Amino acid sequence: MASRGRRRFLQWGLAGAAAGAAWRGGAARAGEKPPEGRVAEDKPPEGKLPEGKMPMRRLGRTGVDVSLVGLGGFHIGQATDEQTATRIIRAAIDHGVTFMDNCWDYNDGKSHVWMGRALREGYRKRVFLMTKIDGRTRAAAAAQIDQSLRDLGTDRIDLMQVHEVIRDSDPERVFGPDGAMAALVAAKKAGKIRFIGFTGHKSPRIHLKMLEVATAHHFPFDTVQMPLNVMDAHRDSFERLVLPAATAAGVAVLAMKPLGSGVFFKSGPLALKRVSPVDCLRYSMGSAASVVITGCQSMRDLAQALEAAYKTPAMTEAERKVVLARTAPAGADGQWEKYKVSDMFDGTARNPHWLDSAKL
Repeated sequence: MASRGRRRFLQWGLAGAAAGAAWRGGAARAGEKPPEGRVAEDKPPEGKLPEGKMPMRRLGRTGVDVSLVGLGGFHIGQATDEQTATRIIRAAIDHGVTFMDNCWDYNDGKSHVWMGRALREGYRKRVFLMTKIDGRTRAAAAAQIDQSLRDLGTDRIDLMQVHEVIRDSDPERVFGPDGAMAALVAAKKAGKIRFIGFTGHKSPRIHLKMLEVATAHHFPFDTVQMPLNVMDAHRDSFERLVLPAATAAGVAVLAMKPLGSGVFFKSGPLALKRVSPVDCLRYSMGSAASVVITGCQSMRDLAQALEAAYKTPAMTEAERKVVLARTAPAGADGQWEKYKVSDMFDGTARNPHWLDSAKL
């Protein structure tokens, strides 16, 4: 069973699965035309996946190339059952998706277990596996790393990230005496992980502080994960403030929440502006991010992500400006970026024991 905090999170996360239907049932029925360069139908029928070649991008200084689409681990744990989750994961890999996202706390660990089983039978060697830990102490982080390895059924994780860097105190805790970074560096030396990064969704200022503290400790992060989407661009923007700094430092950027975890479409602000889920995905894909991580809890969700990646042309700068103009009124005050302006997505805030304990 999901924890009380996670259940609240799910109410919004589940909205992503219905995003395409919301647009077709609203803007499309109203007779509105899609923006130039966009396919009118966002989601092929259930079970049908588009065919094409998945674009690959270099993951910063790592020298590794990863798929433009990353498969989000939280929504995998929200699939109707494990069989469906396995089908989605393996179909994604068979259609060129190499980047797998996950986290130690997603769905109380179920996302790890389901993904680990799906990566059997030769699939593990075909992917770049990323997951995250919540621990801020060395002991908690070390225990969560080992738990992740066991649940994912692998002896090495390609990228391990510090999850939810959302408090001003997080950078000092991670890099402090007996902090999580000591466990991450030790795990890397032991061959348990290949690369190290961090994630967060709250404030560009906190991301920049994390990069500054890392520099002060002479530690080069390999990756940083952040929201990059059509709403973020208008207020307190990760794209405008953190993306250039990370890119200049050679830190690979992982884009997340291209659909705002479904919140953008739940009450229809984007539908009214004739902006579809595929537009949102293509907008994020038009950034300098190495990968765009999107949640897929059905084959239709996966088809939509593939459509955006390799069935439609890359969004031009002119198209990006059109989308931004249409989303500016809704994005000006940040009300649709719930991950920034509320605690709705702050799992570690509602479960502070995750920061210094191995127990979910």
